[in-house]
Amino acid sequence: MEVLIVEQGRLGQYNDNKIRTPKRKRSNFLHHGKEEGSSNGKRISKKRSASSNLVESCENEFSMDELEEDEEIMFLIKARTRKRRSVDCEVMGRGSSKDERVKYELRNATSKISSSSPPSSSGSSCTSKCTEQDNREVYLKCHHCMKEEKKTIVSCSKCKKNSYCVRCIKQWYPHMKVKEVKDLCPFCRRNCNCNACLHSTGVIETPKRDISDRERAQHLECLISNLLPFLKQISQEQVQEIEIEANIRGLSPSEFEIPQTLCFNDERVYCNHCATSIIDLHRSCPKCSYELCLSCCREIRQGCLLDRGEVKFQYRSRGYDYIHGGDPSPDCCPLEASEDHIEPLTEWKANDDATVTCAPKEMGGCGDCMLDLKRILPPDWISNLEVKAKHLLEIFRTEHSTFKHDCAETRKDSLLKAASREDSCDNFLFCPDSRGTLQKEGLLRFKEHWVNGEPVIVRNVLEQANGLSWEPMVMWRALSENMDTASTSQFSEVKTIDCLAGCEVEINTREFFKGYTEGRMYNNLWPEMLKLKDWPPSDKFEDLLPRHCDEFISALPFQEYTDPRAGILNLAVKLPPGVLKPDMGPKTYIAYGLMEELGRGDSVTKLHCDMSDAVNILTHTSEVQLSDEQQSAISRLNKLHRAQDERELMDWMNSLKDGGQPGQQTQDGEALENTLSPEINVELKVPEDGDEDEDEDEDEDEDELDGPTTSGSSTTEVAEETGGALWDIFRREDVPKLEAYLMKHYKEFRHTYCSLVERVIHPIHDQSFYLTLEHKKKLKEEFGVEPWTFLQKLGEAVFIPAGCPHQVRNLKSCTKVAADFVSPENVHECLRLTEEFRQLPKNHRAREDKLEIKKMILYAVDEALKDLEAMVSTQV
Repeated sequence: MEVLIVEQGRLGQYNDNKIRTPKRKRSNFLHHGKEEGSSNGKRISKKRSASSNLVESCENEFSMDELEEDEEIMFLIKARTRKRRSVDCEVMGRGSSKDERVKYELRNATSKISSSSPPSSSGSSCTSKCTEQDNREVYLKCHHCMKEEKKTIVSCSKCKKNSYCVRCIKQWYPHMKVKEVKDLCPFCRRNCNCNACLHSTGVIETPKRDISDRERAQHLECLISNLLPFLKQISQEQVQEIEIEANIRGLSPSEFEIPQTLCFNDERVYCNHCATSIIDLHRSCPKCSYELCLSCCREIRQGCLLDRGEVKFQYRSRGYDYIHGGDPSPDCCPLEASEDHIEPLTEWKANDDATVTCAPKEMGGCGDCMLDLKRILPPDWISNLEVKAKHLLEIFRTEHSTFKHDCAETRKDSLLKAASREDSCDNFLFCPDSRGTLQKEGLLRFKEHWVNGEPVIVRNVLEQANGLSWEPMVMWRALSENMDTASTSQFSEVKTIDCLAGCEVEINTREFFKGYTEGRMYNNLWPEMLKLKDWPPSDKFEDLLPRHCDEFISALPFQEYTDPRAGILNLAVKLPPGVLKPDMGPKTYIAYGLMEELGRGDSVTKLHCDMSDAVNILTHTSEVQLSDEQQSAISRLNKLHRAQDERELMDWMNSLKDGGQPGQQTQDGEALENTLSPEINVELKVPEDGDEDEDEDEDEDEDELDGPTTSGSSTTEVAEETGGALWDIFRREDVPKLEAYLMKHYKEFRHTYCSLVERVIHPIHDQSFYLTLEHKKKLKEEFGVEPWTFLQKLGEAVFIPAGCPHQVRNLKSCTKVAADFVSPENVHECLRLTEEFRQLPKNHRAREDKLEIKKMILYAVDEALKDLEAMVSTQV
């Protein structure tokens, strides 16, 4: 992927001053403070007035217009160079004694105000102190910025230790009033976001629901029952390969020992042909160490080994004018002969005696030696695991009922209408409040919908947390402090995705976050949409942002499934210590967004399907308003885009008639003719198809439901108030029709550098498509497929089942935090997706088996059996 450079708000690749930042009033979010010189000369007497008038006057003492960015920059530079010290756990709220209180009390005998000596490092103390001067005047130190303040400071009336200056309150705690800080400071509320507090861990306790032994046993039985069929399948594959090897050697399966290969816990073993994870038995070349999984061995013997050569695409930049509806740049290099095909597979067949020779040299092997059967795990471990699981299930077998979907089973005030499918009872999604998720009944109702592959939306999940700020600048400040000296210079710039060009763009971190609240635009006033994925740029979110990680976990609903550390129904946490684990998050996604659907360059996550289940929480939003001038420019440019679409589609259709590109379907031309229209719809609306055909009784039932619907004009009103992101999630059973639609209309979509989609390997796993409102209407008209469509509000968690294709468009600048998990109910989908991924070309973005679901199955059953055995021993 080509990397562009943004310098002073301009994309270097286009090199014609095409991007600029709008001149607008600086928001409080990016306006950082520097005290005016006139206030530095003021002092306060040691006999400070306790009048409430002082607190009220402090609220208006400082305005954010007086704050500048220089002080924040200097603060971060100093913070990076000094050595961070850990925070005293006792001071952080785990308990305090009288001696510790004395340590932080103010020391002044005459005025009964005392002060302890300030630390040598300004970032290592977590309490406010005062400095005695001339026996007459004192300075209080702000707990957040560690600066000695004068009269614009508020002390907590509960802890008697911490004080916050009004400048920090207004800048870093805008949701709190000065009086609230005086009553109970952010430190006591455990949502303080000073540098020292942000780098502490273990302070936030996760609100877990108490689980009885009986309920725990039911969870373990549910897990083993769901996984036992797949454990049998894995065991059967191994037995079949052992029998083949025994026939080759002329022995019985029990008469020979399979040699063990050396494999460390911190490494993954992959098949050299299909890149699927190898968990135990496999074939290995004694000469070149080429390794082959059992699935590939079976395909070779059956003569159906699929081509997995590399596929080549030739998306190229055609210049700035082209992506905005103009002609390609004259210096753009023409395409050479097309090489976007998959290279043919060299013939690879098994021998007559079922032995398999190493892969030919063209495929990475030596082509000389016979592949030997090897094992990784102890012999018979998997088969013994299967026997033990069956035995314990018989002991703990209770009446186990399968959940069946019934819309009437769930209270109507917990349902949200998200579709208008005819003759369907799944148009409503389960949408409970977070307070109900801590109850056993809430978990059972979640299971009722989850087992059917339905998404779930949970409201107000941030209310279960401590209120720690998710402002991007707060997170950036915490991350800057936590990075080592070698990384701080690199972190001054971030790599983001330009949603219009579809390529990576390097931009100054501060400029990116400034555009998050104020917006950015190209020189022609078209909005510039940037997206920061998987941020921080590491799989160690917990190490770099420990306090935010604890805050996120504490907000997660249904933690039996979602807890990334100890979820009893989360297979991802069952891997033993030392074994290399997949990166399941949490990860942060920060991206710009606009209410209007632009049609090109929207801030979107394109249609895709995750390998596992996922939960996504919207933690912060910021709305950017477009000026009238921008609205006019967007309308004008949309006409240019539409004309360009029609022109290029007609050229492609003519090339097909002239015998153009091979392998294209002739009906594509007819399909494209129906798409040519003079106007483009850029309003945010959700299809209302089918609403008019509903019965009156059904309409009355819908009116009784709590929460907003996503049909009609009310969608826009709701989005303007609280909606941050628009989600479209498709049902699993609709995937074949969805894929057929995309294969039929793929030339109507644009991808990298705004070029028409060149080729489709897999319509969903390519992640090349976003279905606009227009396409969603056509999809329903032609194939009868409609997704669940709903708005994600601030503080809502969206549960996405594995195997459900989905796409997202930001209606505002959004900060989302997401984590993956693996539920027992959806293991079959994880296995299906793994099989689809292994059939993709070698260089495909989704090909690698990063989840290793079969390994999870084995260790999850083993761990569950150990827990059940322990419960048996305690009951005997």
